[in-house]
Amino acid sequence: MDVLLAALAALAATGFAVPMCVRVARRWGIVDRPGPLKPHDAPTPYLGGVGVFVGVAVAASFGRPIALVPLVAALAIGVSDDRFDLPASVRLAGQLGVGVIIALTQPVHVAGWLSVPLILAATVVLINGFNLLDGLDMLAAGVGAVAALGFAVVLHGAPRVFAASLVGALVVFLWHNRPPARIYLGDGGSYLIGAAMMVLLTDAWGVGVASPTGVIVLALLAIPVAEVACAIVRRRRAGSSLLSGDRAHPYDLLVERGWSRAAASTAYIAAEAVVVIVVAIVSHPSIRTAVAVDLVVALAVLGGAALVGGLSKPEGTRP
Repeated sequence: MDVLLAALAALAATGFAVPMCVRVARRWGIVDRPGPLKPHDAPTPYLGGVGVFVGVAVAASFGRPIALVPLVAALAIGVSDDRFDLPASVRLAGQLGVGVIIALTQPVHVAGWLSVPLILAATVVLINGFNLLDGLDMLAAGVGAVAALGFAVVLHGAPRVFAASLVGALVVFLWHNRPPARIYLGDGGSYLIGAAMMVLLTDAWGVGVASPTGVIVLALLAIPVAEVACAIVRRRRAGSSLLSGDRAHPYDLLVERGWSRAAASTAYIAAEAVVVIVVAIVSHPSIRTAVAVDLVVALAVLGGAALVGGLSKPEGTRP
């Protein structure tokens, strides 16, 4: 019952907050303007991440307020980048700072002192993974909502309530983010989702949680991690900076092949849903089964990306 109430509370709070975020973003000029890497037709408000945070905060603050601390930090860094276009070095420092907060507030029971650099590295990867996914309407929020649902299925207690609150907040945000989107997550929102996923991942590796659980939930994060891997390989092959943007993500290539943007986003969300179903079916795996699931999911996701050309920059693709 707590899980359902958390999801409903987050849904209601986000539903109230998002229209306000639209008005504030327009008034303060925090909007995403069309450009070479921005295929939308008109300036669209950012600050969707603020609406999502309000929903999660309302639902999660009663049982687990400490989990909100890294989310506040991630949101602040992302919104600052939306507003002021922060240098890459500042963004990276901020992401590492979020990782430090997670390491201090979310102790894990494996790897000893090595857990800290692992958490920092994973935080940077997940934040950037969801940031890279935030290139089409519904995409990052949809994948995040389904992944959070997977965590809600696997985890128990306060972490399950936290995951459910994230599901509720993202589901109602998707209503406003459906094509044509009235509001975007912005870097604030994508950073927040990445940080929230890292919190849930450390929950899965927490004290009292069976090791196979921590292993199998890695499959839930295969899509954002693969997005980072594809971007690194693609940009190195193209001889461009790893920090440069492009429109050669696998979902962009699907659109170039004639898919609608909504269809491309739905394909990603459906793929994440399949992963969640597999993880739910194998709910109490052995460590070997968990590793096998991770490998199969990773190969399937990377194979799909390679199939559409997401590991290389084809001729004619926009820079």
